[in-house]
Amino acid sequence: MLLVCNCAHAQLYFPPATGTTWDTLSPSSLGWCQDRIDSLYSYLDSRNTDAFIVLKDGKIVLEKYFGTFTADSVHYWASASKSLTAMLTGIAQEQGLLHITDLVSNSIGTGWTTAPLAKENLITIRHLLTMTSGLNDTAAAPCNNEDTSAGCLRYLADAGTRWAYHTGAYRKLQAVISSASGLNYNTFTSNNIGNITGMTGLWYNGVFYSKPRSMARFGLLSLNRGVWGTDTILHDTAYFNAMVNTSQTFNPAYGYLWWLNGKPNFISPGSQYVFAGALMPNGPSDMYCALGKDDQKIYVIPSRNMVVIRTGASAYGVALAFSPFDDELWGKIDSLGYGCSTGIAHSTEQQIQLTIYPNPANHVVNLSLPGKQFSIDLYEPTGRLIYHIADSYGNSSVDCSSFAPGIYLVNITTENNKVIRSKLIVE
Repeated sequence: MLLVCNCAHAQLYFPPATGTTWDTLSPSSLGWCQDRIDSLYSYLDSRNTDAFIVLKDGKIVLEKYFGTFTADSVHYWASASKSLTAMLTGIAQEQGLLHITDLVSNSIGTGWTTAPLAKENLITIRHLLTMTSGLNDTAAAPCNNEDTSAGCLRYLADAGTRWAYHTGAYRKLQAVISSASGLNYNTFTSNNIGNITGMTGLWYNGVFYSKPRSMARFGLLSLNRGVWGTDTILHDTAYFNAMVNTSQTFNPAYGYLWWLNGKPNFISPGSQYVFAGALMPNGPSDMYCALGKDDQKIYVIPSRNMVVIRTGASAYGVALAFSPFDDELWGKIDSLGYGCSTGIAHSTEQQIQLTIYPNPANHVVNLSLPGKQFSIDLYEPTGRLIYHIADSYGNSSVDCSSFAPGIYLVNITTENNKVIRSKLIVE
């Protein structure tokens, strides 16, 4: 079936809620070259990918499974689940079950943290949606960032005064919705999204698990702003707009549990350092993303009427929600039509190739950007800036012999403020 999208610029196809029927679109109709598709698949396979799907106008353009993983295999979404909870929170508000300005304790009672009662009663549902609860995101062992027990949800600052990625605090939203609705969280999800869209899956220990096509169904619902074909699941356009736009003043790249590309700076999970530049410089600037550890991805790109799904193990062996893998992947996606008859434009700037060698390195690493003046910023995995070189031209080198083994983020800024992000592995 083909149904008209509520967006004026395009039509969207929505697959039936049952069965395996899903219309496809030929990659060649987009001007995508088969050799570049094969190269993309080879890259994804080398980066521990299990499943990869690209939707254009709701139709499947690319769908590939690797190794023993199949279309019927189930994978966890990790923190990409958070974006599903954001949608469910908007639905619960629309149903009059809650309002995001409500105190969390109104639904689940007081004592859900160890904060003084006056401080706990500053925390609203919106603070959980925006990661601004003020609770300590680095509580000492035996607590961890995902712990939801009251003893591990400790006061650090007043709600609304800092941004910090805190999964344990966020997960209280699930308890809030279950309490407000009187329904098990799985039931609430199925009743309000799954049964309408055909998205199947299960919440387990606060994380959603599903087949890859169910991730794609949620991505398509999000692309169409909460509308599935003729069924409006989320009517509240003001809530949806707030969900996929900057939600607070600290981290412009964060909405209501969605990551936002194209913003001037961002804070990464586990860090308070503000990184300059967009989250994914190679990615579309209007893209909003559901991101989970080990590189679980739901990319939604309104300007292209596109959804991209990637699930698997970590691309680089570290448990990150976003990493240099995102930029590498988008560079390859945007090159699919480069040199073919039509397709997505691939700008001259995007063709600029940064070379880092040797990589991995254990002594001196060289960086080459022919014909360009550039500065170098090198960050530890925690986000701490450890190295800066200004005004290099063409080539530069960094002595990394004193660096601890690990994966480091390399930010290159050219003279015209083009940001190129890559990674350096130090052995």
